[in-house]
Amino acid sequence: MNEALKLAQTARDLGEVPVGAVVVFENRIIGKGYNRRESTNSPLSHAEIEAIVEASASLGSWRLEECELYVTLEPCIMCSGAIIQSRIKRLIFGARDPKAGAVRSLYDLLEDSRLNHQVEIVEGVLVDECSSILTGFFKEIRERQKNKASGPEHSSGC
Repeated sequence: MNEALKLAQTARDLGEVPVGAVVVFENRIIGKGYNRRESTNSPLSHAEIEAIVEASASLGSWRLEECELYVTLEPCIMCSGAIIQSRIKRLIFGARDPKAGAVRSLYDLLEDSRLNHQVEIVEGVLVDECSSILTGFFKEIRERQKNKASGPEHSSGC
């Protein structure tokens, strides 16, 4: 999870929502990703998707059956679908996402017995650190917007 947090910091430094993810196979990282939606102008550039794509290329297979995915934030519906489709064995995540989480918060997609694959879930790993980077990022954005809105009034000189 520490590696995923480092990737989340990279995203933050680039002005992206700070979420990081790594795919682990046989105790080594084979895929890394961080949010890049703003820089790629793609709604698909979530940390999990980036890490899964890299891991699949690394193994030469879309099947990641013996892999674990570590991510700093609970995956959304799209990413949960990618986790199921790639057959990831275990998801380990830090913070819950009450607005978009599809693993615990809003939905329970990864353990739905009606689907062809279920994923073992471990939550709350380094939750304080994972939550802190997100809350700090959004606090800074709100402060910038507030300062911009209450900036100095321009005088016409009349």
